Amino acid sequence: MRGRVSGRNARFQQWEALLRNRTKRQRRGEFLVQGVRPIAMSIEHGWQVRELLYAADAQLSGWARTALDTVPAERYAVSPDLMHELGGKADTVPELLAVVALPEDDLRRIPTGPTMLAVVFDRPTSPGNIGTLVRSADAFGASGVIVTGHAADVYDPKAVRASTGSLFALPVVRVPAHQAVLSWVADVRADGVHIGIAGADERAALDVAGYDFTQPTLTLIGNETTGLSAGWRDACDQLVRVPMSGAASSLNAAAAATVVLYESARQRSAAARR
Repeated sequence: MRGRVSGRNARFQQWEALLRNRTKRQRRGEFLVQGVRPIAMSIEHGWQVRELLYAADAQLSGWARTALDTVPAERYAVSPDLMHELGGKADTVPELLAVVALPEDDLRRIPTGPTMLAVVFDRPTSPGNIGTLVRSADAFGASGVIVTGHAADVYDPKAVRASTGSLFALPVVRVPAHQAVLSWVADVRADGVHIGIAGADERAALDVAGYDFTQPTLTLIGNETTGLSAGWRDACDQLVRVPMSGAASSLNAAAAATVVLYESARQRSAAARR
């Protein structure tokens, strides 16, 4: 199907709501993706693209034309001023936007086994931090990311942009609270995968380099202000800290996660060379 949208009609308002309203995203089971790399990654990794929006009467790039010709999605020519509103950048009219179906929030999407390395982000409040953590998890070989709580949404456009497409490259699962994750961990352990749970905490006695990340690991990163919840603290086999020597009192949650993930990758790479 092809259509044309030149005014703020009901269709445009639906797209606008996908950017601004988490409840509408969840109800419709879809979200709006901005940016060349995120859109390309969603296509490359087989996500269901439901609609492609392109700038009407614009000279489209070869990449955009290929997407429009090959992706089985509804296509809409949208006036440049409306594309600008949806695009998220003050000085640029995007040539292409995508409406993509939300995946199922099922922990079974995360691969388990002897090389498992999953990350939990507990009750994050910043969509940008979610996206940055997902990007780091992808960069350092994590199996998946679990986001607990209801504060910030994985599919907020700020989170999607901050992930620079990594959201589409590894499983990211939303879970209401820690209990469901721990039940899944118990099932995985019962299947013979002995997952260790390591929580990042600035007051921990053990430096992150002292923990054995070569084993299957679930790494916990706490809320930006309050840290890990009591339930997650109780579940940890070990708390670890990122050693710091400067005047900063703490690291941003996504920055701390990046350090822990780097150390995990470093240990695993060293073990593979032995």
